[in-house]
Amino acid sequence: MPIPVDAPVVDRTLLRDDVYRRLRDAIVDGSFLPGEQLKDGELASWLGVSRTPVREAILRLAASGLVVALPGRSTTVSEIDTRALQDARDVVAAMHQLAAREIAGRLSEGDVERMRDANRRFAEAVEAGDVARALDADEELHRIPVAALGNQALVAVLEQFDPVVRRAEKLRFRADGHTSVTLHEELIDHIAAGDAGRAASVAFEIWHSLPVDADDQSSPPESSG
Repeated sequence: MPIPVDAPVVDRTLLRDDVYRRLRDAIVDGSFLPGEQLKDGELASWLGVSRTPVREAILRLAASGLVVALPGRSTTVSEIDTRALQDARDVVAAMHQLAAREIAGRLSEGDVERMRDANRRFAEAVEAGDVARALDADEELHRIPVAALGNQALVAVLEQFDPVVRRAEKLRFRADGHTSVTLHEELIDHIAAGDAGRAASVAFEIWHSLPVDADDQSSPPESSG
């Protein structure tokens, strides 16, 4: 039959972003281990998509340093390099420091409440030992002031380096996420109060205090019980 002329157009941007996030999260949570080879066809079958968005996602992952892609040969999950992780952490800390300073006193009440709600869910996940859910809530919380600021250059930098830093976040939330709950509360309060200096200071501390030891990153998770 003829293709309907009024058929809805599939949003390829959303598809690409979803595939990228799925692969990124699988690397961060350890589903794909350092040194493991990733094959386009297998990934496409797993995600139920064509190879094209998978290949596009792999290019983005390579730019972030999560995979090593050799065109025409192989793609493997990158080993965790302490220096690369430290460099990425420092850049991400500086970007969030800038975002907090610039948005302090300008964030809407609705966005402030969304940050508080995300932190409540983050605290619940930490208490339950659910690292994956904690990572999702943490990402949502920090994305709010960045999105509200609307600095696209800052967003582009975070897009490149955030995935590497998420590996360090996983380690911290697995060991002690309660400190992050408190720091999140301080960050939100300072942003809401318009205290740019303190908001920037707390934002920097949150990110710059992430552990960067590669040996710790690759160690197996401790029991949450």
